[in-house]
Amino acid sequence: MTTQTARRPTKVADIGLKDSSRTEILALLDWTLADEYVLYTKTRNFHWNITGFHFSAMHKFFEEQYGQLDGIVDEVAERSRALGGRALGSMAEFLANARLAESPARTLTEDAMVAELLANHEALIRSLRVDVDACGRLGDQGTADFLTGTMEAHEKMAWMLRSFVN
Repeated sequence: MTTQTARRPTKVADIGLKDSSRTEILALLDWTLADEYVLYTKTRNFHWNITGFHFSAMHKFFEEQYGQLDGIVDEVAERSRALGGRALGSMAEFLANARLAESPARTLTEDAMVAELLANHEALIRSLRVDVDACGRLGDQGTADFLTGTMEAHEKMAWMLRSFVN
């Protein structure tokens, strides 16, 4: 993950945040947006490439999850814009800023797909807990609350994935 000094707010609104705090918060949102997009892409990939006896159920399940992630991606990008930032928008930016790793091109079993997505959701939840605390320390309760809601959405998605693990 990279912290880019050029990622300073594009249009600074007078909303009670110090510029230094806003810059740190925008970096956190960049990392979150990148992670969300990597996880979205991975979930979509698994949706397309699932095979086996449970194909129909898993194909639909992964579709539901990437649909939720698509909404989260949009909300994170819009939160960044609301704070005066520029939302990341290219694959190169997502990969350069992601804390999650891209899934290598390979064929996975259904169990391996579920395990990988579960591990990614749990890693993202852990990162979001740290980010929520940082936003509170920086005086941005709005972003802390937003990230808490995002974390709760991931907790539910992880619970759903966990239900498939034997």
